[in-house]
Order: sequence, then structure tokens, then C-alpha cells
Amino acid sequence: MGRVDKNLLKNIKGFENKKIYDKPYTYLGKNEVKSKSSNLKDHVKRSKIVDSIEEVIKKTGLKDGMTISFGHHFRNGDKTLMLVVEVISKMGIKNIRIASSSLTSGHDGLVEYIKDGTVNRLETSGIRTKLAKAVSEGIMGEHPVVIRSHGGRARAIASGDLKIDVAFLGVPSSDCMGNANGVNGKAPCGALGYAMVDAQYADQVVILTDCLAEYPNYPQSINQTQVDYVVVVEEVGDPKGIMTGATRAVSNPKELLLAKSVVEVMKASGYFVDGFSMQTGSGGAALAVNKFIKDELIKQDIKLGFALGGLTSPMCAMLEEGYVAKILDTQSFDQVAGESLKANENHIEISAEYYASIGTSSAVNKLDFVILSALEIDTDFNVNVISGSDGIIRAASGGHSDTAAMAKVSIIVAPLTRGRIATIIDKVTTLVTPGETIDVVVTDYGTIVNPNRTDLIEKLTKSGIKLITMKKAREIATKLVGIPTPIEFDDQIVAIVEYRDGTVIDVIKKTKTK
Repeated sequence: MGRVDKNLLKNIKGFENKKIYDKPYTYLGKNEVKSKSSNLKDHVKRSKIVDSIEEVIKKTGLKDGMTISFGHHFRNGDKTLMLVVEVISKMGIKNIRIASSSLTSGHDGLVEYIKDGTVNRLETSGIRTKLAKAVSEGIMGEHPVVIRSHGGRARAIASGDLKIDVAFLGVPSSDCMGNANGVNGKAPCGALGYAMVDAQYADQVVILTDCLAEYPNYPQSINQTQVDYVVVVEEVGDPKGIMTGATRAVSNPKELLLAKSVVEVMKASGYFVDGFSMQTGSGGAALAVNKFIKDELIKQDIKLGFALGGLTSPMCAMLEEGYVAKILDTQSFDQVAGESLKANENHIEISAEYYASIGTSSAVNKLDFVILSALEIDTDFNVNVISGSDGIIRAASGGHSDTAAMAKVSIIVAPLTRGRIATIIDKVTTLVTPGETIDVVVTDYGTIVNPNRTDLIEKLTKSGIKLITMKKAREIATKLVGIPTPIEFDDQIVAIVEYRDGTVIDVIKKTKTK
């Protein structure tokens, strides 16, 4: 058009290197494709739908050695990860790093793709069942699995420590431009807190959905400005797989008694006051605490300020009844929680970064209580939530270390023994959450308070709660089940455990085969 030229811009401070206008569609946005049509308006991209996973992989330019990511909001019912990896394998792409927010029994099929070289690295919060056993036995070779907490993963992604080339995010509902949520569609899963981080920071984002909604889809957990492509598939996940394993319903009498003891500790701590906040982790007794909180709120005529984390139906019922003011939800642990997220404006979806990242001002910083489970606790209060007494990886780091570090009172609840195995031991098999951040351990043989928390020792003693020392608890456990034969490990490191700040807190070695 000739209205502006380089000589003009050279005389304007700060605009010397600015591009000069050419035509309306000379400089298109990310992943826009110039049309050959004589109608200039055909340049405008009005849909991001791609016909198949194979086609979208080609469009992203995925190559050997790149990093792809997934959420795990369907937990054991996830279908997306295996669907994508199968296509990648058929296309002959090798040495892919998978950075999933967690890996469950729904991902056991990865073993074959590790063996054939399609996948050679894993970074995740947890690994379970067949895949976990294979990792523990050394299947990853020279590339140990990297295990991070949920907050640690969010920090790593946001800071660039974990660079994601392509995020493949399975969602229950999306429109043609990628506006997505987890509360609509034929298979809702609830909050998409983990996927929200990937959508924000990944170089390219692919939405996979089995329900294509009218534009604009709402609510928008992920919005179209973050999305490059949309692929419609037959099934992204089965909601029935969400409430299994660590998030099962609780009916075990011992777990219920432990939960009652936890509530007594909370009441005695001095923080159980109007407007307090809390989170319950996964695991039977920890989740069962929710069953008894309501009675105490009614007795004292107080309410919860907010509840945090992965949410289940008991807490959602308290929200509906007015006993909790707000819920901050990263992952919905059952169907009721998903429905509550959709219907109640005080049930608020948050990303994993908002939830627990050390790199930002996160919600865990505002916690009064967190109630967590454990596979093992040692006499220094260190906690293992990853590997079993046989050394085999079997669970997840989750938000364990994030919440324990920041809550005013972090409570571990666990029976002193499980079967013929002691829960309290001399040294944990794998260190995930450091003992300095654990305040109280509630067992079926008494409550143990970290000696550093003299304030809690004084308050709980005045309330008549039975306290025992960690040394005494270890003695009782030894008397009940004896001392097991030490686990034997090879020298090969199969997994690296990062603390929430990105430092390495422990390693997991290959178990020796007998």
C-alpha cells in the first residue's frame, strides 16, 4: 500500500526493525494454513479438527526422541494414552519420552512399546501393576523413570525443566476449536487440573474427545487459545475406572476407627476452628476422615473455609449442605464430585500448578490440615508412598510431599501393621516425603507426634489423646510381626524420585530376582 516504508520506521525509536504491513493474510498465526482459494476469507481457520490421530501426529511434526504428555483424569479407565502410543508405534517413531501426570493399570500395555523401542523414557507421578513391576525389574535400561509429585510436575513443566513437545489431552467434551471441559459429554470425568498445566505450557496441544460439542463449548477448563488440533475418537476413557484402588469407598472397621482418631487429633490441635481448611489424600483411612468431619462441624456450629485436592462425594455433600464454603478441585475422584463441579459455583476447578507448585503461590500454602496415607513410615518420620515392602513400585507420589510441606498440621494415618508387614520401620524403602514435614502419625496403637512439634504434644496431651513415641511404636510393630529379611537390590537405578523443588531425594534400584 506504500503508506509506510523502512526509511520511515528507521526514524521512529523502537520500531526500526518492525515488519511493514503487506496483505491481510501475509503473517498468519500459529499453525494457520494459507488457502489457495481466490476468496481471501478462506485463509481464516474456523475449525481445528483433524481426521485421525495419525494425521495429527504428522501435523505436529512428532519425531524420534520427542516428549509427549497426557493427563490421567480417568485413572484406571484412561483410553487416550494407549490409543496414541499405538499409532506412534505403527508410524515407526522411536525413543519417545512419555510425561504423563500418572500411570495406572490402564497403561500396562506400555510394556510392549518399551520393549519395541517406541518408548524409552517415562516421567510421571506414579506407576502401578504390570508396568510398575517391569520398571522395578529394569525394563527402562539406561533411562530411569523420573517420579515427581503433582506440584513438582507442574513446577518442572512451568519452569522448562520438563519440556513437552506435544500434549495429547483426552477430554469428555470439546468443540471444533478446542474449548474443552470434563463435566459434559457421554463420559464425564470432572476436573481437568493436570491437563490444564500441559495445555498452558506444551509447545503443541492436541485435544482428543469422544463428544464434539457446539461452539462455543462451556465451561472451558482448556480454551481454544491453548489448542492446536482437535481429533474425535471413539472413546477417551471409562468413568467407572476413576473410583478404584486408592480412591475406593471405605467400609473397613479399622480404617474407620483410625479416621475417628484423626478427627480427635484435629479437634485438639487448636486449628479446628471456624473457616479452617483441609485436604484428605488417597487411601482408605485418609478418605474416611471425611465421613466424621461433618458431625464435628455440626457440634461446634462451624464450617470449613475450603477443602482442597482430589474430591469425593462426602465433601461435595457438605458443600451442598453449607458445611464447607468452597471446594478447590484438581481431580474429581468419583461421579458425584464431577456432577458437583458442574452444578455448584462454589466447587471450583483449579490446575495442578495452582494446587501445589512450589514455583508459584499455590493453594497448599493455605492448608490448615492434610490427612495422608503411607506405605511405610520410619523412625525419623520419613514416608514412603511409592514402593512396597518387596521393593516393587506400586503407587504414586501424588500431592503427598506438596501438602505435607505446607499444611499447618500434616497427619499420616496408617495401621501399625498390614498383615504380617510392619508399617513403621527403621528406614523406609523409598523416601518420598521427608520427616521434617510430618507432624503427627495416627496408628491403631496410639498417636505419635513429631518431637519438633512441642505445641501439638502439649495440646494433644491436655485433650487426653493417647500418645506414644516413635521408638515405642517401632517396638510394638517388631513384637507383632518380627523383623523381615532385608530386600536385595541390584546396582541398576530404575527410578529417580524428585522432591517438589526439583532436587533428587532418593533413587529406586532394581530388585534382585531370586
